[in-house]
Amino acid sequence: MRVACVQFAPCFGDLDVNTRRIVDEIHRIEADVIVFPELATSGYLHIGPEEVARIAEPLGGPHTSQIITAAEQAGKVVVCGFAEAAVTYFNSALIAGKGLPSPLVYRKTHLFYKETLGFTSGDTGFFVTHLPHLDCNLGVMICYDWRFPESARALALKGADLIACPSNLITHVWRMAMPVRALENKVYLAVANRTGTDHNAGEDVSFNGQTAIYSYNGSVLADASATDDAVVVAEITPADTRNKAINAVNDLFGDRRVGSY
Repeated sequence: MRVACVQFAPCFGDLDVNTRRIVDEIHRIEADVIVFPELATSGYLHIGPEEVARIAEPLGGPHTSQIITAAEQAGKVVVCGFAEAAVTYFNSALIAGKGLPSPLVYRKTHLFYKETLGFTSGDTGFFVTHLPHLDCNLGVMICYDWRFPESARALALKGADLIACPSNLITHVWRMAMPVRALENKVYLAVANRTGTDHNAGEDVSFNGQTAIYSYNGSVLADASATDDAVVVAEITPADTRNKAINAVNDLFGDRRVGSY
């Protein structure tokens, strides 16, 4: 199967412009699974509940419904970050398209920096979705979730072959840690990061691109530059992740001593 990650700089606060771009990319890109960045419909630096309220909508709202419809029409699976209005506001990712009876939403578990002023920590927990037409088990985490090894491990223990990670990454530590998340769990990892700078309330936050798809051995299958718009695509074989043995004796999951942790 083919996995794609889209790297771009969303127009700050312009859901119409960003959604049109996302929909166009869904129809244009030749891939089975397409991953967009965190908060791809709105941009990132929206501070506090009033600002978040202006960009948030329910799953199936006026902009997310366009993304869901495009995924279904194109016969692709799409993972895309957005600001979700539900009982409160969540930094979320929708999962929609072929093989899914209905759209799903993952709500970011670990909030970063000033996200805590406008969003609520997610309540979905980490879950895995089976895509029967691809023989693939898909898990999702969002950006700062990567800092906690438990995030990827929880998804891997639930059977994930591929972890999609919509992101707005600003540090450079992730380039060291993300391949480790893939290696230590023997999973594919698709990190869709954004580029550009958001300006708000006298503050600038810049994002460092370098979107990447990692193999289950931690190697880079495809990646992008730090600054340019890009679509990176890689061929993966989900079933290859399921044997967690590292030699004739040892197994990554079988050797765990849960009672000692």
